[in-house]
Amino acid sequence: MTRNHIHPVARHLAEHDTAARELGIEVLEARPGYARCSLTIAARHTNPHGMCHGGVLFIFADSTFGYACNSYNQMTVAQGADIDFIRPGKLGDRLTAVAEERARAGRSGIYDIAVTTESGETVALMRGRSRVVGGTIVADS
Repeated sequence: MTRNHIHPVARHLAEHDTAARELGIEVLEARPGYARCSLTIAARHTNPHGMCHGGVLFIFADSTFGYACNSYNQMTVAQGADIDFIRPGKLGDRLTAVAEERARAGRSGIYDIAVTTESGETVALMRGRSRVVGGTIVADS
């Protein structure tokens, strides 16, 4: 996807998300309630067993979740999240995370995030719960 498919709020967030940028997370697509990101597992992402560190997978899924729920241009944070690690990510794997809104009412939302390999194997599944805390992120979205 080209950067034209990235909602202006998600683009702004990605430009200011130092942790995601330093890890190499790339926003491929984002719109209100949906985001798709990629990450190629490098040596700096691995644990002592040579697999992608679970914390890196969590940050990857959480960042994707953040782009999806904040693209409404309402400052939104995670109020909770659970992740299940299904199979290890390996050095060199190019992963994709997709966050999809399942419910949104008032200030609360529920999102499912799937992390998969290029061949479609599931690496991790996350459920994130969002909370709108007030204020806008960018003036013109």
